[in-house]
Amino acid sequence: MRVLHIDTGRTMRGGQHQALLLMQALAARGIPCALLAPAGAPLAARARQAGVETHPLSLSALRRLARGADLIHCHDARSHTLAALMAPVPFVVSRRVDFPVNTHWLARWKYRRAALFLAVSQAVRRRLEEAGVPPAKIAVVPDGVALPPRASTLDGGVIAPASSDPRKGSALIRRAAADVRFSDDLAADLPHARALVYISESEGLGSAALLAMAYGVPVIASRAGGLPEIVIDGVTGLLVANDPAGIAAAVARLAEDRELAARLGAAGRQMVEERFTIERMAELTIEAYHRVLS
Repeated sequence: MRVLHIDTGRTMRGGQHQALLLMQALAARGIPCALLAPAGAPLAARARQAGVETHPLSLSALRRLARGADLIHCHDARSHTLAALMAPVPFVVSRRVDFPVNTHWLARWKYRRAALFLAVSQAVRRRLEEAGVPPAKIAVVPDGVALPPRASTLDGGVIAPASSDPRKGSALIRRAAADVRFSDDLAADLPHARALVYISESEGLGSAALLAMAYGVPVIASRAGGLPEIVIDGVTGLLVANDPAGIAAAVARLAEDRELAARLGAAGRQMVEERFTIERMAELTIEAYHRVLS
């Protein structure tokens, strides 16, 4: 089985990180992969560095490489469109966002063309079903993250992912708690963080939240999209409404109560180890590929 991956993003966000992790995991299992991505995109550079066969995205490259593939895996909306128009082999689509699906006639045509949708959460599955995608054409494949050898010491401050996306709630966090620090490098900050604040208007699942949980860091998260599937209120973190008072109260609670932070963090780390590893994400994806090809 040879898989052609397509990602049209020009930045390195959660979806691109997951695509790279998947391609590396597939290669480790003996499944050859090739990637089509825009020239100069961070994903293309990182994939090439990781030993993944990588080509600049173009229509001619898509036509040529698709002929040698058994299956195409689309990682974003634009690659879904390209595959719907041009793919000579079956294709699957990763759906990572909790936005309502466009029901315009052209969108309905495009969605009918996919052999299978890989929804990142049950919330995303429901969005697809609401748009008329048959349940049999949806498989839930959650994100996977690496489990660090050691959990956070919890002796640092409360952090939040730095983001310029207005839907990610950075302005709301600043209004709620001035002592929350925005991190540009979660991998460097999570080994000591007391908690992660993850506020969003909509969220497919939340790979940054999963990364925090892998480090044993409790997550304060919005009741939005797939976040409540991983941030179980009072078990692996705290769920809040998107209002400053609720966010501030949750931040203060974990900042002041180290025992609670440790208990929530340990449960979150255990959840990641059991359900959200890179290995499990790869295995579920391979199952989905075989489902299509059989």
